[in-house]
Amino acid sequence: MKLLPFAIILFFVATTTYGKTEPLVFTKAHSKTAIEIIETLSNRHYKKQTVDDNFSSRLLDGYFDALDPVKVYFLKQDITQFESGRYSFDDALENGDLSQAFAIYNLFRDRIADRLENNIVVLEGDFSFDFSLEETINLDRDTRTWMANTAEADNYWRKRMKDSLLRLVLSGKESDKARELLRKRYANQLKQLAQQDADDAIQGFINVMAGLYDPHTSYLAPRTLENFNISMSLSLEGIGAVLQLEDEFTKIVRIVPGGPADKQGVLAAEDKIIGVAQDDEAMVDVIGWRLDDVVALIRGKKDSQVRLEIMPGTSEGGDKTTTVVITRDKVKLEEQAAKSEIIELQKDDKKFRAGVITVPAFYMDFEAYRKRDPDFKSTSRDVMKLIIALKKEGVDGIVLDLRNNGGGSLYEATALTDLFIHPGPVVQIRHADQHVSREQRARQRPFYDGPLMVLINRLSASASEIFAGAIQDYGRGLVVGTTSFGKGTVQVLAPLKQGRLKLTESKFYRVSGQSTQHRGVIPDISFPSYFNADEVGESSQDNALPWDSIRAVKHREYEDFSPLLLDLKTQHQQRIESNPDWRFMLDEIALITEQRALKEFTLNKNSRELTKEEREIKWLAIENKRRETRGEAPFESTEAVEAFRKQQKEDEQTPDPILRETVNLLFDYTSASATSLETRVVKKSLFES
Repeated sequence: MKLLPFAIILFFVATTTYGKTEPLVFTKAHSKTAIEIIETLSNRHYKKQTVDDNFSSRLLDGYFDALDPVKVYFLKQDITQFESGRYSFDDALENGDLSQAFAIYNLFRDRIADRLENNIVVLEGDFSFDFSLEETINLDRDTRTWMANTAEADNYWRKRMKDSLLRLVLSGKESDKARELLRKRYANQLKQLAQQDADDAIQGFINVMAGLYDPHTSYLAPRTLENFNISMSLSLEGIGAVLQLEDEFTKIVRIVPGGPADKQGVLAAEDKIIGVAQDDEAMVDVIGWRLDDVVALIRGKKDSQVRLEIMPGTSEGGDKTTTVVITRDKVKLEEQAAKSEIIELQKDDKKFRAGVITVPAFYMDFEAYRKRDPDFKSTSRDVMKLIIALKKEGVDGIVLDLRNNGGGSLYEATALTDLFIHPGPVVQIRHADQHVSREQRARQRPFYDGPLMVLINRLSASASEIFAGAIQDYGRGLVVGTTSFGKGTVQVLAPLKQGRLKLTESKFYRVSGQSTQHRGVIPDISFPSYFNADEVGESSQDNALPWDSIRAVKHREYEDFSPLLLDLKTQHQQRIESNPDWRFMLDEIALITEQRALKEFTLNKNSRELTKEEREIKWLAIENKRRETRGEAPFESTEAVEAFRKQQKEDEQTPDPILRETVNLLFDYTSASATSLETRVVKKSLFES
């Protein structure tokens, strides 16, 4: 799934004024910036590539694709007219000539303006959409081609407006209000179009060029840099979510641990924000808005409320939306802190107690550290304290839960690993000049040497993957869950005369020599995932750097788990077959996968309503199947299910079959392994050349 070049953490206010769009013109400053960025990328980026005719061709295709990813504005003849410049972008860029880029951008603005104005005329007129016709619309962007002529484009947009109106009506809007809302949506997009300036054009184009190196490389123009700095310092209040623009939608990529959205508990990755409202004010439709303008609406004063209209990521039909109320706040360090709990299992006549430590992020209070505060907070220090407490409680093993942990401090990933292994390397870093550094090392004897499991999922990234990979390579514990995100690169901010360039400068490698990039960490025992690996994770990104490997470094192997894995997997399979929560999870994932695969939608109102009803019946059936297995009374409606789940979240009683099964596996492992809490034998040393 192609996404626009970078994400923003939600802590960004813009007003819109409508005006006639005039052609944008690049300046000498823009030319100098383009030349400076080309030189910086060539000299400093990890990926070495020549700015040549092939690069030029990819840039032209990439630029059209980034501007019009769904292929609904440009016509085939528009693309053809720029073919003569396909292999000249490289020479023009090196000379600071942005004329072709701006010509494409200006044509794009004209095409959008023409289309939006036409749509508004249709909606303001007496044109009647016939919802009794048996026709469909295909929304599969991967199979779309550039439209041949205006007639084809007009027919597509007629269908698209019908689809948009149907979605609004089926989500609860009255027909007249739905029509007016859609008209306002197009009018707002026109106003946003009029606001765009040459700085927007140059940033968009350069980000496409930078994205040819890798998806984490991007240009931060001065205005964007200011917002980036605000988000990094968390100095302004928002909801605590990472957003990305996908086609015309603002999509949630990740929920920031400890933030308002995380505490509220309803928003999830893949959800789309389609409306924003302040307190009790009217909902503002934000479909088709620029990302930074959506962020500006969401950001506000601390303790004020923002209402978000959400299209759940579990529904591709878009016929169902929900409104979420969140109180704005800062993401406080203490709310990102590691936490622990004890989960008890009764196995025949034996009670097993597992200490579960949840690590939402790899954090460190750098300010307190610089002030030499002896009690400064950090992931490793907090986990150490939790382990001390769990030891006093006499736990039989520990689970480290790194699900949804998007990373953070490399130092803390190393320090956390240091709690579980003897002195030795934790991660290798290969830089753009191919030099490999191994300074990130464990330096003390292990603080905890008992049974250990690490739980990961698709949103476990970066520092999480370094820790999980080290534990796996050392044979120090089992890694379970789903394959991690696969972000194994390091970015730096390079200064420019105008703004900054965020570029990838180095790459992580495990002590085994394998990269975490692209492939991620593959668990020893795999669990099902709600996330589609084709849409979430490094491997889903265009131009992601590939997986590779380098020489392994000498490291201990604490235990060879391979003789145990077959028995552990067998016990796991037997257990989940009779677990109603696990079966429900599989049924839910299957239904979500089925719905996400839908790309062809009927535009017949009765058929669409029937499809929606059938979908709700399926959701109700899988929930009642679980309740029947438990001996509980079935629900009569999906509304009753939603009310029950909301109450579960408020009471913090939502079932977590993944965590529960991880604890069961920890018990199986401790029962099968000769390893105990008191002794840990280092079996051998390993060195691979």
